[in-house]
Amino acid sequence: MITKTSVVLVLIATLLSGCQHADTEEKEEMPTLEATTPLREDTDVTKEYVCQIHAIRHIEVRALERGYLQNIFVDEGQLVPKGHPMFKIMPNIYQAELLKEQAEASTMNIEYLNTKGLADQKIVSPNELALAKAKLDKANAEVKLAETHLGFTDVNAPFEGIMDHLNVRNGSLVEEGALLTTLSDISKLWVYFNVPEAEYLDYKQHKNDRASTTVRLKMANGQIFNENGIIETIEADFDNTAGNIEFRATFSNPDKLLRHGETGTILMEKPYKNAMLIPQKAVFEIMDKSYVYIINKEQKLEQRLIKIEVDIPNLFIIKEGLQDDDKILIDGLRKVHAGQEVKIDLRPPEKVRSELKLYTE
Repeated sequence: MITKTSVVLVLIATLLSGCQHADTEEKEEMPTLEATTPLREDTDVTKEYVCQIHAIRHIEVRALERGYLQNIFVDEGQLVPKGHPMFKIMPNIYQAELLKEQAEASTMNIEYLNTKGLADQKIVSPNELALAKAKLDKANAEVKLAETHLGFTDVNAPFEGIMDHLNVRNGSLVEEGALLTTLSDISKLWVYFNVPEAEYLDYKQHKNDRASTTVRLKMANGQIFNENGIIETIEADFDNTAGNIEFRATFSNPDKLLRHGETGTILMEKPYKNAMLIPQKAVFEIMDKSYVYIINKEQKLEQRLIKIEVDIPNLFIIKEGLQDDDKILIDGLRKVHAGQEVKIDLRPPEKVRSELKLYTE
């Protein structure tokens, strides 16, 4: 006869057996997760800075004399050779002024010669001869001044450059100092970009470690400019409002591709010697802090707080929080928790790195 007590005991035994069987299956089905150790190698990190592109010479071309604009010899956007005529201001008045001064100089020359002849005969004093010579010198100076004013009616290119908008037209009455156009020498370019204070200090501290202070330029269309630039100057003072300081890099522009006023992005390499690298997929965040799972000697997971120096494609450079021999979980982070015992497949960091590159390609 089966009593109620017997039935209860049988059920309890069945449940215990089932639990033990489930535990056994769980242990047997525990997955093997991938892990690795930090990788050490010299690394260059590309920093990007928004920049402004300026011609090495960008000047305003202005009228040096008042008058009517008689001729325009160039057009907007034209590459103007050095010394090439650009504008002609009507020269009539200045030509007449020159003729007048030349006639005055001729008169003074005759007076001087007459006075000199009398002085040689001791008829006039040396002071009178000196006065005649001074008058002649003044007349000759007035001739030079008139020639200069006449020359100012011809406006020629002071250097080879690209001409901008015309601000006047033929027949315009232009005043002395009126803006005619602007001219840009784009054979070389000055590219300005702002660098934060901390990165400025890093640059100065590592400058001697570099073979050169070269930078690259990413143009507005996303393409890399085919000439490298050289950092030549750094501004004297920091901008206290933004905490930046301005750098200037010089680029050659042999094909005249870039123009004054364009924008782009400076790409500057920052070296990290013997940097500690780990895969980005090994890191998870909690409350804006970064963590990894470390496998300890008991094969259990420990949650470790780390500080990231900078991120590069698929990898983080670690500032602090890890040792070179730490075993880092890189697989199944969402399926585990701190304190859990795991089985791992410890993979060489170089192999993991190569697979990350292959994956991105």
